[in-house]
Amino acid sequence: MSDDAHPRHDQHRGLRGRLAGLFSSSAPSQPPNHQSDEQIAKLVEEVERQRDLKETYKARLESTQGYLRFCLEVAQEHGFLHLLSDSAQQLDHSPHRDTEAEAEPGTTADEDELAETPPPCDPYLAATRDLAVQHGWSVAPDEVELHEVIGRGTTADIHRATWRGLDVAVKWVRPELLLASNPSGGGGGGAEAFFAQEAELLSRQRHPHVLRLMGACLRPPGSCFLVTELLGGATLGEWLHGGRERRRPRASPSSPPLVERVSRALEIALAMRHLHEQTPRVVHRDLKPSNVLLDADGRARVADFGHARFLPDGTEALTGETGTYVYMAPEVIRCEPYTEKCDVYSFGIILNELITAEHPYIDTSYGPSKIALGVAEGKLRPKLPESDDAYPTGLIDLICRTWDAEPSSRPSFATITSALREIRHQIVQHEEQCQNSNYI
Repeated sequence: MSDDAHPRHDQHRGLRGRLAGLFSSSAPSQPPNHQSDEQIAKLVEEVERQRDLKETYKARLESTQGYLRFCLEVAQEHGFLHLLSDSAQQLDHSPHRDTEAEAEPGTTADEDELAETPPPCDPYLAATRDLAVQHGWSVAPDEVELHEVIGRGTTADIHRATWRGLDVAVKWVRPELLLASNPSGGGGGGAEAFFAQEAELLSRQRHPHVLRLMGACLRPPGSCFLVTELLGGATLGEWLHGGRERRRPRASPSSPPLVERVSRALEIALAMRHLHEQTPRVVHRDLKPSNVLLDADGRARVADFGHARFLPDGTEALTGETGTYVYMAPEVIRCEPYTEKCDVYSFGIILNELITAEHPYIDTSYGPSKIALGVAEGKLRPKLPESDDAYPTGLIDLICRTWDAEPSSRPSFATITSALREIRHQIVQHEEQCQNSNYI
């Protein structure tokens, strides 16, 4: 629920009444005093000023957090984080570390591990760990065998791994992140709670187009990881653009067929409809091509729920800037309260990218921060397909509706999936007509 749930004027009216009552009760026999009224007015004015300052500082803090997040994305894109990680003191991430060397004299490694008391952790993480044990998706550190790193993010590394004889993917949260969030070793670490929520959220998902969680280990700081299915395909971005540079001026003729691109969009929309129609609703908050994976058959799976949050019934909106600027909704950029409609906006950017087969804003020289400013001011959107005639009826209109500046005007994913099914049907019919005409 937003902090401003009650109108400010009502708060001020109540404050003014309490102050007036205080002055009147302290001197009941005195006649009305204009000086007291002036004092009350000054106090109310000062309270308003302090509240405005607090809101200003909060907005500046959120903007600073967004800028730092942008810096991390740039550092990751250019490989700076990898250089720092390689040169820093290496922490042992492996669940098969040599525990015998760390055991106390006179004890075996197994005895030492059994005697070890788990360090205190965030209460939410502890509750999620109990939930994992209760429902059978808890994984012990020594159950997985890590292999090569197949992906890196700002908070975790993705390994190919083996678990119970299966080839899986393991998302291993970096211990230094958890230590930095919770240096005292006590509960309350923010990173621990966010990781626990990602694990719980994924554990609830059973959908053909959402990445499947197989288990999780929740033992901070050294053993916090998710075990998921290992998909044989690429990311949506790799599938669409291949190895082409982001600033390539035109789409390649080798782009996948239009019907395949619309099919991927439909699969993503089906996954997002599933998330938004749950109780409580799930808001992904970082929907982008690199967070959509393809399986060996080329079907899409929405993945990476590190920024996802529950939006319970009765909760009007979330707050706080999060996501990736190019795909981020304007209300999120402006640090305003937002709902699941922020995901619809992100999907609209992806849908246009799939149809044009071009990176968003490829026709400009803008960087992420300038793009964010233009989007927030309502002056900028990616370039639409050049001709409506080359595409099925309603496709361009659907794109424009999904990235509407007004969140309430954006369609639901139920509407989007229905529209995309009809659009795909039109494409298939058109291709069949073209094939038949070639035979004549």
